[in-house]
Amino acid sequence: MKILSIIGTRPQFIKLYPICKAIRDYNKNTSKKIAHVIVNTGQHFDKLMSDVFIEELDIDFPEYNLGIQEESQCLQVGKMIVGLEEILLYEKPDIVLVYGDTNSTLAGAIATKKLNFKLAHIEAGLRSFNRSMQEEINRIVTDKISDILFCPTRNAYENLEDEGFLLEKNKYEVCLVGDVMYDCFLYFKDVALSKSKILEEIFGKDRRYILATIHRAENTDNPFRLNKILELLDKLSDKYFIVFPVHPRTKKYIKNIGLKRSSKLKMIEPVSYFDMLKLEGNADFIITDSGGVQKEAYFFNKVCITLRNETEWIETLEGIAII
Repeated sequence: MKILSIIGTRPQFIKLYPICKAIRDYNKNTSKKIAHVIVNTGQHFDKLMSDVFIEELDIDFPEYNLGIQEESQCLQVGKMIVGLEEILLYEKPDIVLVYGDTNSTLAGAIATKKLNFKLAHIEAGLRSFNRSMQEEINRIVTDKISDILFCPTRNAYENLEDEGFLLEKNKYEVCLVGDVMYDCFLYFKDVALSKSKILEEIFGKDRRYILATIHRAENTDNPFRLNKILELLDKLSDKYFIVFPVHPRTKKYIKNIGLKRSSKLKMIEPVSYFDMLKLEGNADFIITDSGGVQKEAYFFNKVCITLRNETEWIETLEGIAII
């Protein structure tokens, strides 16, 4: 069997790890082998957003990198589809895995089904119910054309049930399987907390702090909204140290604002997975618009302020069991 995984962003490298590990373990313990081909679209082109995760998590290095960086939404997806078509026709996989809700996910899903290959969606069924979000469009379209839908939470499974997916059993295979990011968290949490030296690098000694991240288009592309968020962080820094790993997208917009920031607002480069777990695990609380950071805050049982009007991860707000 040949499985082909399509990834392109920081969270997808993390989600890929449990799949790589499962395939490696399977191949060690059986005479039947699974070939795993990994395609990186290049959507997160910064080394700190991609290569560092391959090295740290010991993920199988992608055989292909399309190198398609930030452009307009449609142009980016279009170029990805064209690049993926050639690879899919050459590799002829038995099944293609796409992860989450990014442009890489949408492009991978469309290219796969246009060429009549079998498609499985990891993190299927998530809904924010806000169709002005690009991610919502990506996940709805991907779910509709997938053959196998792997749901990370009971709520995601129930969303698909409400949309009629379970009534079409001859068309869709819907499975409640749990969250691959939780698998990764459980596997690496203790290693990260013991090995990461990020706190010593930032502070030099123990400090109480808030962790903040901002990257979503609705927060970064709107100067008024971004300015208000940065003003909030600046005010909070009167009382707290704030560690703020700055996403490349956010960094570009911050330059245009000319923020006067307190010495307690520690704006740093994006960090590795281990360093992020260390920052999350030791923070007093977390402020974020990232779905992945929301979940990791939940896994650590940390208070998390979500800078969004809605979220597909309702478990992080309601405190209910994620499975």
